[in-house]
Amino acid sequence: MHPRIEDYALIGDEQTAALVGTDGSVDWLCLPRFDSGACFARLLGDEENGHWRIAPENADRCTRRSYRPGTLVLDTEWETDEGAVRVTDLMPQRDVAPDVVRVVEGLHGRVTVRSTLRLRFEYGSIVPWMRQSDGHRVAVAGPDATWLRSEPPVRTWGEHFGTHSEFTVKKGEKVAFVLTWHPSHEPRPPLTDPFEALECSVADWQAWAARCRYDGPHRDAVLRSLITLKALTYRPTGGIVAAATTSLPEEMGGVRNWDYRYCWLRDSTLTLGALVQCGYLEEAEAWRNWLLRAVAGDPADLQIMYGLAGERRLPEFELPWLSGFGGSRPVRIGNAAVKQLQLDVYGEVMDSLSLARRAGLPAKPHMWSLQNVLLDFLRSSWRQPDEGLWEVRGGRRDFVHSKVMVWVAADRAVRALEAFPDLSGDPDGWRALRDEVHREVCEKGYDAERNTFTQSYGSRALDASLLLIPRVGFLPPDDPRVVGTVDAIRTELDHDGLVRRYSAEEATVDGLPGSEGTFLVCSFWLADALHMTGRTQEARELFERLLGLTNDVGLLSEEYDPVAGAQLGNFPQAFSHIGLVNTALTLYGNEEAG
Repeated sequence: MHPRIEDYALIGDEQTAALVGTDGSVDWLCLPRFDSGACFARLLGDEENGHWRIAPENADRCTRRSYRPGTLVLDTEWETDEGAVRVTDLMPQRDVAPDVVRVVEGLHGRVTVRSTLRLRFEYGSIVPWMRQSDGHRVAVAGPDATWLRSEPPVRTWGEHFGTHSEFTVKKGEKVAFVLTWHPSHEPRPPLTDPFEALECSVADWQAWAARCRYDGPHRDAVLRSLITLKALTYRPTGGIVAAATTSLPEEMGGVRNWDYRYCWLRDSTLTLGALVQCGYLEEAEAWRNWLLRAVAGDPADLQIMYGLAGERRLPEFELPWLSGFGGSRPVRIGNAAVKQLQLDVYGEVMDSLSLARRAGLPAKPHMWSLQNVLLDFLRSSWRQPDEGLWEVRGGRRDFVHSKVMVWVAADRAVRALEAFPDLSGDPDGWRALRDEVHREVCEKGYDAERNTFTQSYGSRALDASLLLIPRVGFLPPDDPRVVGTVDAIRTELDHDGLVRRYSAEEATVDGLPGSEGTFLVCSFWLADALHMTGRTQEARELFERLLGLTNDVGLLSEEYDPVAGAQLGNFPQAFSHIGLVNTALTLYGNEEAG
């Protein structure tokens, strides 16, 4: 039986990440970066595409598992007829090379444990050359090399293009494995002490978690979301990937399978808000600085997403040798949506930099001149139709959310000049742009008969992004048009009390066959909008339900299928966890955070 998406937990070192299943198998790992080729790709194929399983003999699924409080260190426990063992998984922050550390500890009795390692580089397509060196198992193929060792050494042998170990542990005994990657043309990096790495990782993560200033209800869920966001950060640049995976399906067996191992501008304001309000100013500044580097250049060339270091070319192609998660094909690498025009990202950038300024993050040279250039571009280009924030592939339209975010860009520029009169700019021109956009959206993007804003000009379709209208300040929450829009979305985009992004049955909108699950961040937006429109109890009930959709270790994917009761889409999804944090802040305030 193929695992479910929610069967996985995340470990990582803030440069890449691995997914560990309830069966004790590491089924996904890209080295050395989030967007590198995977050496374990069982997640999107089968065992022959690479995995590393450590579990008691004849045991299919763990008894229980959890993260150590305030960390990304995962404990998985197995109860058997012979006794019990714990497997602790982590990726320590690297000094030179990435390591996966797996520590097996006997809890009681005597348990025989088996390790099966199948390395398959380049997304499961290349079987490496294996050899022994100084008691280590070394795998080499092209640019990739890995070293596997155990402490204390255990008997290891090669069989069926894999590396196998079998050993017995009793109470108090420990066996640690370390898998280390490095470029094959370089010498082996210094050895990592697995037990010291475990101790330091726990201490480092807990020290980071202690900085969290949120102390309201559901603090554990908020902190787990912040830790997940930290784990999805590419530490060398400050960029935050949308998810650790590619091609986990939005519909089981369907074609809506995308690569999310990149950094989206659409997430920027909400990410900054969550980090700033919870006390993580260093991470917020690193994200802001990544944003400034990524968007530098001609504003006409602004992209919706970038690579981890701001790379612009993310060509999309397919991997035909992988069968896909649950048979969901194709498996895609890269993302062709990078070429789309999405006018809302200009508003996201302006809003993010405005928030950073208000939060007291130190200004960067040329930051304001960049914003001036973005506004100049919008003045001449805002009337263009675009693909919208959902990256639909059914042709450009005048999406209402995109126009609202153009208004946000002009509004934040005007407010900056009002707050900081020494800044240069064109306040009259920007006010005129703001007023013109507002007027047009209210005329062309509003359906007076149904008392709701619509997905695009002249359309009757709805879109969950309209829930952000009061949040960004386009209209006050008590405006009847806002209340009507919230009510219409609750009715027309409802799926068992959760919210779809839009009506996917309208194939002309997204240009794709099939459907998708409810989009989790949209349901968090609904909770925010309900609270803002005076329905706080309903908002809290929805939030409680959303918290119940996290898996056993507190993680959320992109979507949820209420019929199957299963998570869908790439995992774990930064946008979903950002939504969780921001909704908690919206509903319960953050007075404790001062």
